Amino acid sequence: MAMMAKMRSLAPVFIIGVGVLFVLFMVISDSNVMEALGGRSNNVGSVNGVDITYKEFQAALDQQLEQRRQSDQEIDDALMDQFRDQVWDFVVSQILIKDQIKKLDVIVSDEEVTDIILGDDPPDFLKQGFIDSLGNFNRELYENALFDPQNEQALIGAEESVRQFRLNEKLQSKILASINVTEDEILRKFMEQNLYVNDAEYSLISTSLFPDSTVHVTDQDLKFFYEKDIETYKVKEQRKLKFAVFSNQPSKKDSQLILADLQYVKSNFEKEDTTDFQHYVGIYSSQPYSRDTLALSSFKPDAIDLLNTAKIGDVMDPVYATEGAVIYRFIGTVATGDLMVKASHILIKNEEDDKKALSEANRIYDELIAGGDFEKLAIQYSSDPGSAVRGGDLGWFGKGAMVKEFENAAFTGKIGKIQKPVKTTFGYHIIKVVDRSNNKYIVEKIVNPIKQSATTKDERFNSADDFSYLANKTDFDSEAKLLNYDIQETGYFAEDAFSIPGIGVNKRLVKFAFENGLNSVSEVYKVQTGFIVVKISEIKKGGIKPFEEVKDQIKPAALREKKFEKAKVLADDLRTKLNNDLKKINELDSRLTAKNTGRFNSQTSIPGIGKIYQFIETALGSEPNVILNPVKASAGYYLIKVISKTQFDSTAFSTQSSLLRNNLLQQKKGVLISQWINDLKASADIVDNRYLFYGY
Repeated sequence: MAMMAKMRSLAPVFIIGVGVLFVLFMVISDSNVMEALGGRSNNVGSVNGVDITYKEFQAALDQQLEQRRQSDQEIDDALMDQFRDQVWDFVVSQILIKDQIKKLDVIVSDEEVTDIILGDDPPDFLKQGFIDSLGNFNRELYENALFDPQNEQALIGAEESVRQFRLNEKLQSKILASINVTEDEILRKFMEQNLYVNDAEYSLISTSLFPDSTVHVTDQDLKFFYEKDIETYKVKEQRKLKFAVFSNQPSKKDSQLILADLQYVKSNFEKEDTTDFQHYVGIYSSQPYSRDTLALSSFKPDAIDLLNTAKIGDVMDPVYATEGAVIYRFIGTVATGDLMVKASHILIKNEEDDKKALSEANRIYDELIAGGDFEKLAIQYSSDPGSAVRGGDLGWFGKGAMVKEFENAAFTGKIGKIQKPVKTTFGYHIIKVVDRSNNKYIVEKIVNPIKQSATTKDERFNSADDFSYLANKTDFDSEAKLLNYDIQETGYFAEDAFSIPGIGVNKRLVKFAFENGLNSVSEVYKVQTGFIVVKISEIKKGGIKPFEEVKDQIKPAALREKKFEKAKVLADDLRTKLNNDLKKINELDSRLTAKNTGRFNSQTSIPGIGKIYQFIETALGSEPNVILNPVKASAGYYLIKVISKTQFDSTAFSTQSSLLRNNLLQQKKGVLISQWINDLKASADIVDNRYLFYGY
């Protein structure tokens, strides 16, 4: 105690990176202290009655974001909700662990902290600033820093980090105290890794040998299977939701604003009369400078039109591209051996009637030859929705992009000529080759991603909020129809569902669905795709499904089980008659053959069979040169005869047992800690009100 006091009195900014030393066990600041310091008292949630203030949670979030930034792993806006969930989970874990430290009476004294800091081998985070170029720890310099009065505050922080780290070690020791690894476990692991079957013969008596027509299943059989697996037909109470999504995609106005900004950038570049385009890229582009040689398929049609009329050195007007809005600077072209084709097509699918589809394709082809407008007919008749809206235009593509028949026609057809219908797996294509080129374009570019603006986000939320209000006052479906909103419906889901079909992971929506009645309309919720308003459209009570309802569902399983019974009878009969010579099985039943496995063990697959646990474990545990009792697997029953296998090596076992024990122990520890945390969360009273602070 005296030593600790002396160190603190002598010391205050220990310029050593203290930081976060542990991921799992870090104790959160006391809420009352935060409020005393003027922190916001509003709570984002609570854990077992312990409040989590907005300031605390935001501090944890900012800390994790800063760590990501320092390691060049910035979080994209689209992933921010997911990242915030991870930090929330982390903060909840901290509180639960802090409570367990208190309950289990885990204590670290000042003397322990002092001994660790002044010990022969201090923690790495403290030593790292005192390692010389040869990797040696400078003890004298380290102790001088410890006792330097200027380093007192940083030393206090270091002490707290050491204390928390030691608390975590002691807590883990208590949790993991009951873990042990038995000799049988070590032996089993050794045999899994070292015992091999060198070769075995096998034959599969498959259930497919017995056609459905040869298997009779009665209602009594079905009832037997129903009652045997009654828990299988137990269903929890379920819900369905109707919902309207208000997208988080950029609006047309957002896109136009980005184009306008880039147009302004282009104007400034031209006014300055400079050739330093790279300098402008560094200032205005979201992507670093590069000079790229690109095929025509890399550009959208508007960009291609500009490139075809550009002069070397021209800075083109901004256009849309896959990565957002782009200003291209045209450097030149280069001829390559990679031929590109621009083509259009009209697709007539042949899923129902091939002759009818061909007749329709020929009719449209004749109309085109007679002078019909290709674009109009493509819009009217083509079954390819992606190109039909563009008059059949497929844009530019290279070899390997299309199915072989289409590719041959496109790369050999005459430019401008409409070809007779070409058949592929998709149907019949009427193809018109528009152009070909083997040029690639050399460009520099300024890229601005197109994102949803704050204004658009607010507009979408307001629309969703208005709809929620009106749908509560009138009717969800009629109001949606009046406002021309697209209404979708989820599948059924239970209260413990991880995600909602058609919507995704959203615990708050699941909670809403099970805390409210039929036709209840929600407030606005934030989801990955934007904002959402839902109505509880169906409620299905839980219980055991009646036999009549699942009778048809049971029949395939009952039929299959009957086939297994037949396969087992045949396998037993054959084994008796084979007289330990599996290769004779074809003489007894011409449908069956004996094959060899080659070498395998529990960690490998068997060629032609795969990794069938029952087969492998039975073979490894058997004596050679005996046809074993039939082994059941998913496809039927296997007859197996091990030819030879490796012998147990006691010397190798003695050598490896210590390492195997340590590996098994570490695996068990990892599983137990993870399960311990999950159990704490499952039994905790966790209130999550983050939606009041983040999003809507």
